[in-house]
Amino acid sequence: MTDWYTYALAAFFLMGTQSFLYKVSAERGCHTGWITFFFMATVACLSSIMWLIQREPVTSFGLLLFLSFLNSLSFLVATLTHIESLKYLPATTVYSVTRMNLVIVTVFSVFFLKDQLSARQIAGILCAIGAIPVLTRGLNKGKEATSRGRQGFIYLTVCLFASALASISSKYAAMYVSKIAFLTLVYTMGTIVSAGLGNRFRTTTVNNDHRGTFVLGLTIGVLNFAGYFAFLKALSFGPLSLVASIVSMHFVVAIVLSILIYHERLTAARAFGFVLTILSIALIGF
Repeated sequence: MTDWYTYALAAFFLMGTQSFLYKVSAERGCHTGWITFFFMATVACLSSIMWLIQREPVTSFGLLLFLSFLNSLSFLVATLTHIESLKYLPATTVYSVTRMNLVIVTVFSVFFLKDQLSARQIAGILCAIGAIPVLTRGLNKGKEATSRGRQGFIYLTVCLFASALASISSKYAAMYVSKIAFLTLVYTMGTIVSAGLGNRFRTTTVNNDHRGTFVLGLTIGVLNFAGYFAFLKALSFGPLSLVASIVSMHFVVAIVLSILIYHERLTAARAFGFVLTILSIALIGF
């Protein structure tokens, strides 16, 4: 088992748990803007402390600034639209469809980064892609679901492309700039922008549990810091298409937790999708 695979698996579980907390935020009616602010501020503080301790040198400052801005903007948009879509659509739908960014990332990595893949690894990627439509079968239908679904899928579409751009910019950052400096700048920028969101993304379901919102945002931040750092380490050693294939499947963790805690229905199709996901991870890494 290679180093990049170990880091990718760590990111898989950490980011999966983080994604589940997005579901918790949506279920509790937390203010999306404040959740995002607290979690980004947490990561900005943790990465700044690590940067000061390690004193990692910064090279190519212009490139670092550009990649940080690009990643911060795309990740912030992806996070906001992800959380908002969970207010309109079932968790299984949201987590599954957003992971279709794997297709965009894989095409980019093969044609532009010239990733070399074995037949077994290609089979693993195909299993990962195949798991996505399987997991989206059996969605809730009806008039209410249809009307809410339109707005939810608008958020999902934006999230899809924004998260793909975030993954691609992360790969370039992992290859060419300081990881800790990159994390610090990305989340500092994200914190500043999210602080100015005000009452945007506010709905009638928003509650006034400020302490709960803070604790939830803080927890998401800690998980994101550890998970994203593991993701960057995996990208340093492994090909983007393979690392993205594993990490993008982290929504399975969130779906399992949603089924166990919020009692979302597990259909035969979704169970088969989980099997495909596990198979894809095994084919890619072993």
